[in-house]
Amino acid sequence: MKKNNKGTARNTLYYVLIILAMVMVVYFFLGDGNDETPEIQYSTFTEQLESGDIDSFNIQPTNGVYQITGEYNEEKTVNNNNGLAVLGSTESTTTQFSTVVLPNDATLTEITDLANDNAVSTSVEEESSSGIWVSLLVSFLPLLGFLVLFYFMMSQQGGGGGGNGRMMNFGKSKAKEADKSANKVRFSDVAGAEEEKQELVEVVEFLKDPRRFSELGARIPAGVLLEGPPGTGKTLLAKAVAGEAGVPFYSISGSDFVEMFVGVGASRVRDLFETAKKNAPAIIFIDEIDAVARQRGAGMGGGHDEREQTLNQLLVEMDGFEGNEGVIVISATNRSDVLDPALLRPGRFDRQILVGRPDVKGREAILRVHARNKPISKDVDLKMVAQQTPGFSGADLENMLNESALVAARRGKKTIDASDIDEAEDRVIAGPAKKDHVVNKKEREMVAFHEAGHTIVGLVLSRARVVHKVTIIPRGRAGGYMIALPKEDQNLMTKEDLFEQVAGLLGGRAAEEIIFDAQSTGASNDFEQATNLARSMVTQYGMSEKLGPVQYEGSNQVFVGRDYGQTKSYSEQFAFEIDEAVRNIINEAHNNAHEIIEEHSEQHKLIAEKLLEYETLDAKAIKSLFETGKMPEAYEEDSEYPSENGQSFEEAKRALEKKEEQSRVDEKEDDSEESDEENQSGSTESDSSSENQEDTSDKKDE
Repeated sequence: MKKNNKGTARNTLYYVLIILAMVMVVYFFLGDGNDETPEIQYSTFTEQLESGDIDSFNIQPTNGVYQITGEYNEEKTVNNNNGLAVLGSTESTTTQFSTVVLPNDATLTEITDLANDNAVSTSVEEESSSGIWVSLLVSFLPLLGFLVLFYFMMSQQGGGGGGNGRMMNFGKSKAKEADKSANKVRFSDVAGAEEEKQELVEVVEFLKDPRRFSELGARIPAGVLLEGPPGTGKTLLAKAVAGEAGVPFYSISGSDFVEMFVGVGASRVRDLFETAKKNAPAIIFIDEIDAVARQRGAGMGGGHDEREQTLNQLLVEMDGFEGNEGVIVISATNRSDVLDPALLRPGRFDRQILVGRPDVKGREAILRVHARNKPISKDVDLKMVAQQTPGFSGADLENMLNESALVAARRGKKTIDASDIDEAEDRVIAGPAKKDHVVNKKEREMVAFHEAGHTIVGLVLSRARVVHKVTIIPRGRAGGYMIALPKEDQNLMTKEDLFEQVAGLLGGRAAEEIIFDAQSTGASNDFEQATNLARSMVTQYGMSEKLGPVQYEGSNQVFVGRDYGQTKSYSEQFAFEIDEAVRNIINEAHNNAHEIIEEHSEQHKLIAEKLLEYETLDAKAIKSLFETGKMPEAYEEDSEYPSENGQSFEEAKRALEKKEEQSRVDEKEDDSEESDEENQSGSTESDSSSENQEDTSDKKDE
């Protein structure tokens, strides 16, 4: 009710100010309301008074002068000098006039004598009490109008801190207190992050029942930093905390602290923590904190840095001189490497929780959470889907199931089956299929042998990975691709595992050189991945015998403010040797792939031919072709990847329209059959009734 009353009062003031501004405009453009009484000079007044042109006049003191208004004996044409010439000519015909004289005895005596000599009637009035206020209003109205205009200009800026548009609120925090009724996310909705949930559950319990912890001398954590790759559920965990916590929860983005005004960020930090302290115990959630908490002294331009001022205030509020009891700060970022070290020390962010990509068990749990509201077919094994999606984050898995629902709806299905999920997985990895993409015969053959080369090398070098699928259907920027999945989740990779991956990536180029004696541009992405792997082996993992177990390059992403101008930690001689070591690994892997394809040339040719025929081969078909040289029985019927997986939108639409048309035809046939049966029964009844009539007529005749 208070907010509504304030809004009503504000709107009323707004309309009052608009009316005053309109009155001011009317006053300045149209005069003071006496447009029919033109003002004349005092000399003209005395001349007309002597000549007997004036019939009568009135004298009234006004604002320290005498205002004289009167009437002529006859109409006169005068120049109107009162107001602006916005309505045409300043000359007008009138019988009235006005003039102003100074309040001295000589002037009054002169006017009185002239009036008596020419028998002009004279009257005197008292000074108006409202005149001085009208004068003050006219004087200050322009200034008031300017202030009103400035007020509304400032209220429209982004500095409306509280979101209510008031001028001086740009220093207020934009944090919003979470609405428990609107937030439906709970810890049960967060899957695949059991340890991370436990850490946050403990924080919530600390706020709800601090006595259980304080009895053991435990101190409440000042802050919790959630770090990890994008899409792993950091913000979702914070939403779950907001839904589960029985204390006030304030959420804000890091970018909301900084505005165009200097000092706004620090002011908003102070206001945010003051609000939280008044409602302690409370939780503050700052999303994407790296927007304001980057390392100090890393500015490229010099001068005043507003972000550094905001960071300094944040450091003081989290663990400064006054302390920060009863307020916990939870932050999320995917660039913890650029945060200021002072922010990461104990006492500010006591806990740093890594929210990484889920393992196979976590992926299965995430899939089950997102499959709750979707009609999944019984032939879908979510555990198998989880095994087929290594490296997927929680956001990727949610997007995959959503895409599968869209694919199923496009195909006119009522449930989501395995083929829909497989198509959705391909769309997430490589983009939508381009079935209508025109590919000439030579390029299609080259793509088939290229992907078959990847497949053969992957089958032979199957130490850690298993070939899952190969296709030549264009998707996104890829003309085709081969998917090799790890046998199990691996946290550690050996030198042999990485070398096999490099050799598998170079199998496509080796196949092109063997079959077509040519080198195409289709292997560019393979080279990029292979070079990155080989360089990581040499510079990060110490897998080069010549260079030894030394890390020459870190795995951190580039931060320009920190890394600009810094020289390499190794000499030019070592840079040359690093390039040589990388080149040796690439060349050795390429030769290895070349030997494998030549050794299994028959299987390579057979898989390429079947790819040209079927376009997509699954693990079962690939294994059968490699071991027996034959396709599995009834592959087209039993395959998990039937040809309609890649059907276009137009094809799916035509199939659905055909299905609907067929159902309408069947309904019409059913209706016609029912009507025929009714007609037949009706005719039978009429025949029987006619026979009865004949019988009765015969009896009458008898």
